[in-house]
Amino acid sequence: MEARILLVDGDRWMQRVIMSALQDEFVIDTAEDGCTALQSALAHPPNLIISDVLVPRMSGWRLVRKLRAHQRFADTPFMFLTNLDSAESRRHSFRLGADDVLHKPVQPRELLVRVRGALRRSRPPHRAPRGVAGTIEDISLASLLVLLELERKHGFLIVTNCRTGERCRLFLRDGRIVGAVHDARRRLRDAEVVFHALQWSRGTFEFKAVRVEMRDEVGLTTTHLLIEATRRLDEAARIA
Repeated sequence: MEARILLVDGDRWMQRVIMSALQDEFVIDTAEDGCTALQSALAHPPNLIISDVLVPRMSGWRLVRKLRAHQRFADTPFMFLTNLDSAESRRHSFRLGADDVLHKPVQPRELLVRVRGALRRSRPPHRAPRGVAGTIEDISLASLLVLLELERKHGFLIVTNCRTGERCRLFLRDGRIVGAVHDARRRLRDAEVVFHALQWSRGTFEFKAVRVEMRDEVGLTTTHLLIEATRRLDEAARIA
């Protein structure tokens, strides 16, 4: 069965350019704005999404954030194809859950290769999906992070605070946390998100083993993160 790609771009000429590069191998659905794209994805789940950042009604950044909130799209490859070329916009795209960022104009051959690679990496193995879920009461977040580091796992860890409803996403490559986001408190970034989540005594976690290729925005080992988190907790206890 041919893979289905959802292409989100408000520029119809750009849509035609991208479609000409991909339509011989894939089924292409198109949307000219983020709201239509979200409706299309929910009605006909794609195997991969390619989106511009600056699309009408709902930006590509908001679109990926909304899609990642749905379990069925947690592992769906999401690629940005955009005119934005700053390092900060690229980092922001990866923090929100993008798998790849390409800059316009892109060579059709390069786009095809990147799409093939993303789809190949996203194919599930011939066994049950790899992952684990549980509660922080059964295994602390600190212990879980140590275990994931020892196993050199790739994937993302969703941690939810049962008391406040807060949710954090931690991205791991070779067992190390390379990025983290808080679904509501956007000012918290990377290591600060980890420190915040390590304070929780009640909650749930779910780990999904997928390939993570984002840059390391944390720059600390799990051991260093846990040491710093402990220091902060001790300092807060002394102040209290």
